[in-house]
Formats: sequence, structure tokens, C-alpha cells
Amino acid sequence: MTEQSMTIKEMQARFTGEWILVADPQTNEALEVLKGKVLHHGPDRDEVYRQAVTRRPKRCAILFTGELPQDTAVVL
Repeated sequence: MTEQSMTIKEMQARFTGEWILVADPQTNEALEVLKGKVLHHGPDRDEVYRQAVTRRPKRCAILFTGELPQDTAVVL
């Protein structure tokens, strides 16, 4: 996959319901991702995490563009 710089709105529109590995994320004061380079995306969360381990970007974020089920716990 080619690294492509995109805004968060472009990522959400293009990769709906997918996990996204973003390198060099630009964030606001609340640390919300505004834009960055898409290194990998897909519906399989574990594969996106494997790509993060394999590629070892200096700074990255992993985003999900779908809706999480109501019974999902999020750990930060």
C-alpha cells in the first residue's frame, strides 16, 4: 500500500468501517487526529496492529471508522 496523506474526514469517507494505521498524525489540543499518512487499513484490527509492529513507525495512531457495539469496552 502506498503511504497517502489524508485528513480524518477523507479517511472516514474512504475507509468506512475499517481500522486505519496512521503515521505522523497531526492532532489538536485534545489529541484528536486531524490528518496523517495512511500506512495500512482494513476490517481486521489484528492485521492493522501487526502492520504497526512490522513497520514500526516513530509516531502513529490506530483509528476505527465504524461504530463499536454497545457492549464493547475501550481501554486507553
